[in-house]
Formats: sequence, C-alpha cells, structure tokens
Amino acid sequence: HASLVLGSATPSIDTYARTLHGQNVLLEMRERVAGRPLPEVEIVDMRKELVSGNRSIFSRALHDALEAAELPVVEVHLTQGRQAVLFHNRRGYSSFVKCRACGYTVHCPHCDVTMTYHSVDDTVKCHYCGTEMTSPKVCPACGSPYIRKFGVGTQQVEEKFREEFPAARVEEKLKQEFPYVKTVRLDNDTTRGKDDLVRLLTAFRKGEAQVLIGTQMIAKGHDFPNVTLVGVIAADMTLNLPDYRSEERTFQLLTQVEGRAGRGVFPGRVIVQSYEPDHYAVRMAATQDYRAFYDEEIRRRRRRLYPPYT
Repeated sequence: HASLVLGSATPSIDTYARTLHGQNVLLEMRERVAGRPLPEVEIVDMRKELVSGNRSIFSRALHDALEAAELPVVEVHLTQGRQAVLFHNRRGYSSFVKCRACGYTVHCPHCDVTMTYHSVDDTVKCHYCGTEMTSPKVCPACGSPYIRKFGVGTQQVEEKFREEFPAARVEEKLKQEFPYVKTVRLDNDTTRGKDDLVRLLTAFRKGEAQVLIGTQMIAKGHDFPNVTLVGVIAADMTLNLPDYRSEERTFQLLTQVEGRAGRGVFPGRVIVQSYEPDHYAVRMAATQDYRAFYDEEIRRRRRRLYPPYT
C-alpha cells in the first residue's frame, strides 16, 4: 500500500495521459522557488544568421549576451561572480541532414522520424522501418546547396568558445587576476573517472569557472544561483533525433535547461538557437507551457498511432 510520487517539471506524455484519465493524481506547483520569475527566453532563427553572413555556431544575440554590458563573460561574470551555461546535446549516433537556408530536415516518408546519416555509403536511413536513400546534395524543399550534416559536439563548442573569447578580450586591469575565461565541459568524455562529475560540478559551483558547457547532464537538477545566462547552441539536435519522442524530448530538455537561469537574486536570460524557431516544441518550451505542448503532441500521437494509443 505504498504511495509512489512521480516528480517532474516536464512529465512524460504517457504519464500525463494516465493522470488525465484518473489513473494518477495530479498535484501542481505553479510558482517557482521563492516566487522568482521565469527567465526571459529569446528564440534565434539561425537561418537568418546564415543569410546575414554569420557562419559561427554562436548567434549574434548569444555572442553579444556573453560579451555585452548587462551579461558579459569578461567583465560582470568575472567581477561579480555571474556565470553562463552553454547547452548542446550532441549524441554521436544521431547525425541528421538539414538545410541551413530553409530549415528542412530529411524525414522518413513513412514513419515521420528523422533519417540518420551514414558516412560509409553516404546515405540516410530510417532506423524504424529501414527505408534508405542517397543523402541529398541540394535541399529537396528549396533547392539550396546549403544542406549539411549536423554533428558538432560539445568539444567543438568549447573550442569555438575559446576562439571567440580569448584572453585578449579580458580588460587589461583584470588580466592578472583573470588571465582567461575558464570553462568546464560536462559530457561522457570528461566524466569517465569515478570522481570526475563531482569534481567538475564543484569547481563550477565554487566559481572556479565562468562557463559550463555540456549535454543533458547539465539540463536538470542543478541549482547554480550565479547562472544568469543560458545558451542553447542547437535545439535541432534533439528535435531531429530519429525517435517519435523527439519533440517531447526537445520540450523537456529545453524547459529544464532554461530553468538553470535566474535561480538566485539576479534575473535570468535564455537564448535558444534553432533552424526551426516556429516549431511547437521550441515555442512552447520558451513559454514553459506544458499543457499547451501536451495538447499538441497528443494530437500528433493519436494521428500517427504512437503511444499511448498503441
């Protein structure tokens, strides 16, 4: 006769469906801890960044937020102890093919999931039904040649960050105390040792690093009061996983990582970069409207006969 409590800001679609049908009891907490406001969320259209000539993995908005007067890495983050989180959920086996001009992604025509790129024979394959085709060289939707295999990982994000924010950007008066912007990277490659995870999280919590770069490991459960800025490098990484739950996964991860900003006395800001900024999972995560997302997603599940309908 034990009671089971399932706690989450983003419950699974299946669990919430059971709740609405009376199999679970719904208890809601509608306010953030200490009544603090949700962070301000800005969605950046990376297609427009490309058109304007910006080929960096950092949008101008994210770059400026890291550097500008209100949320600079090299000034306020160092002198007042504020920190930033850069989230990028790159998984090695989930490369997909996307048009950087219009946002089109190669999907299976039968299963409505993203097709996975295989470099051995230059094909895209559906891991659900086995459909296979040659990887397109131009976008089937708009004819653009800017169709690319997405596969940038957290290590590349860290390298690009250090390139764009070198020691030269630090004010002369701060160079002796803060010779460079320190980063901590948290992913499967950096946490293989028994104590690596605790060591890296402790270093960031103590302020020994100003920027935390990582995968889903950093998305939820962490309370860093000095984090005032969260940047999502590519929301499309999870949005285009070859899985019928990719939209659900995207909404969950975006909502959770957005919650890392503004947990202390300073307000938070979140910048989400996406080639599909109008996608319902991205838009509803920005407003953290779970019920609106559930209503949209459950309609899709019903139409495609995915769980909980089969």
